[in-house]
Amino acid sequence: MNKTLSNKRTKYGESLKELLGLDTNPVGIGFVDKRPQDLPRVTSPGPASCSYWKSATEGQIFYTEASDHYHCPIGAWTHHVELPSAVESELEGMVERMVALGYIRKEEVPHIPRRKQVFGFVVYGPLANLPEDPDVVLLRGSARQLMLMTEAATAAGAILEMAPRGRPTCAIIPLSIESGRVAVSFACIGNRIYTGAQDGEAYCAIPFTCLETVLRELKTVVCANSELEAFHRARLTMLNSANSDCAQVPRDQTILSGL
Repeated sequence: MNKTLSNKRTKYGESLKELLGLDTNPVGIGFVDKRPQDLPRVTSPGPASCSYWKSATEGQIFYTEASDHYHCPIGAWTHHVELPSAVESELEGMVERMVALGYIRKEEVPHIPRRKQVFGFVVYGPLANLPEDPDVVLLRGSARQLMLMTEAATAAGAILEMAPRGRPTCAIIPLSIESGRVAVSFACIGNRIYTGAQDGEAYCAIPFTCLETVLRELKTVVCANSELEAFHRARLTMLNSANSDCAQVPRDQTILSGL
């Protein structure tokens, strides 16, 4: 492993966490063709592909293979996992249930983002501790934290010009990788159940190739927002005070007129 590259990932991971004040570790996700030799495979298949994100935020570094995603037909689709017929039937059944509930329209399904390359293996872990560069970096944060990230990505010319996604959350992985731009998702109910994401949290996916540029802009954006927050708070106090003084005038005039 190249020590310089390792230090770069550590620096990026720590900078993201510090600048944004994140409660969880930025996660690196890397798709590879060959089975990683120096990493453990996940101990047991998760209930959903996004459940591996939670394990990575907690500090675990591991890889998964195709069968580890069979419990999550939707995640298997977005990751381009080739499914056995039984799992394909489960995917069809899940989609039919979602359509029946009005959660999704049948014509939307073929347009759900999907990786172009067929799934081999995928490595998960905290960005700061990964042995190799990932394809994408995933952040989970508050609306304020993602506000800062999207402002930085916009300044870097790396924002995906589309509305933030909802379901499925895992679609932002191929969306970010294939577009080479930063994608945002408000998450979906399944993701919130399987990852423990709170109601006020959402996700941001950043291609590793543009992370350095986005981080450079993020430093400026964080400083600017700090200054502007102080400015707007002082301005609000001044305006509220002025409005309060104006409101007192009629009462004062009434008192004077009665003397």
